Amino acid sequence: MEAVAPELPGAKNEIDARGLTILPAVVDVHVHFNEPGRTEWEGAFSGSRALAAGGGAVFFDMPLNSSPCTVDGASFDEKRAALSQSSVADFGLWGGIVPGNRESLPELAERGVIGFKAFLCDSGLPEFPRATNYTLYEGMRVAARYNLPVAVHAEYNSVVGSLARRAVAEGRTSVRDYLESRPVLAEVEAIGRAGLLAREANCKLHLVHASCGSAVRAALEARAMGTDISIETCPHYLFFTGEDMERMGAVLKCAPPLRSAAERDNLWELVAEGDVDVIASDHSPAPAARKHASSFFDVWGGIAGVQSTLSVLLDSNRALPLARIAQLTATTPAARFGLARKGRIEAGCDADLVLIDLNTSYELTVRSLLQRHPLSPYLGKRFRGVVRRTIRGGETIYADGAATASCTGKWIGNRT
Repeated sequence: MEAVAPELPGAKNEIDARGLTILPAVVDVHVHFNEPGRTEWEGAFSGSRALAAGGGAVFFDMPLNSSPCTVDGASFDEKRAALSQSSVADFGLWGGIVPGNRESLPELAERGVIGFKAFLCDSGLPEFPRATNYTLYEGMRVAARYNLPVAVHAEYNSVVGSLARRAVAEGRTSVRDYLESRPVLAEVEAIGRAGLLAREANCKLHLVHASCGSAVRAALEARAMGTDISIETCPHYLFFTGEDMERMGAVLKCAPPLRSAAERDNLWELVAEGDVDVIASDHSPAPAARKHASSFFDVWGGIAGVQSTLSVLLDSNRALPLARIAQLTATTPAARFGLARKGRIEAGCDADLVLIDLNTSYELTVRSLLQRHPLSPYLGKRFRGVVRRTIRGGETIYADGAATASCTGKWIGNRT
């Protein structure tokens, strides 16, 4: 079975799904699998299998932290070739907007990038510098010509950079000092700036990893002013708080950072009310050695959670309806990025499905993780709802604890 159809004459295989809930497989629009160049951090071989274990059949890989970063045609070709050889899931690629690569954006668009990504603050990688207002605006104008979205990491650099430098200079390098160096106001300010530039450029904007209710409300204000904006948040912002980061340490370091319980609860309310469009993992793993430093500012930021997105949403006491979970993780992501055959269980769509046992709970253990490094803030947590099978294009790629497919994932371009 390669597609959803009303009748299946001559079907060769039959799956007994009695007692299971069937949802469209996850379309994760925000992962960092770090291939090529940093496969020792993850790689699509392990990363796509972890995605499948979490019910995912499609991912979009960010232009960093691969090496080279995906900022021109040659780097795109290298990454597409590498992932085509190693992924069990279908995949799309983001291109990057960085100072000096404006002339390379058309060749990325014509090769099929799903959109462009820019940072408004330090990305952590010198080879992927932040975009100035001019760089972002010019990049947005190119993206608009191709009707492609621009994804923005929205933290205002003059605020977070200055606060971080002052804290380090004064010897304040704890988890709490890091949290205080990246305040909500820096995120809200950057969202407003990105929204203005997108309106002026007539460009579609995608806000990645909104960390809190205040960030979502800032994006809604931009939408009310005419910005074509989609709003993404991540499971860790719904599950954890800044206090958890202080308790658990480096495994929860991310940017924007985790927020207060009040901001987390407000974010949940906005998700439930329909004001958030997409939930993606922002899976950003690193070897254990990168998670140790005397200064918390020097710890590599990024949360490894690609296997836990559905678990967080299904197990929450917020009781999101299954239809809303499917909308957040599959239907809206596919529609926003033009994947006509993905994200829905309908005739004519690809048979991308996840079969879930909602009557069973499980504890996430090191043994059950399929990602490269056993570093996850969800280890030891119990969740309701076990992914029994993930199907991509009619092929089972994960079943009862194990990846079952070879590297047969297909590349998805912006004109697919």
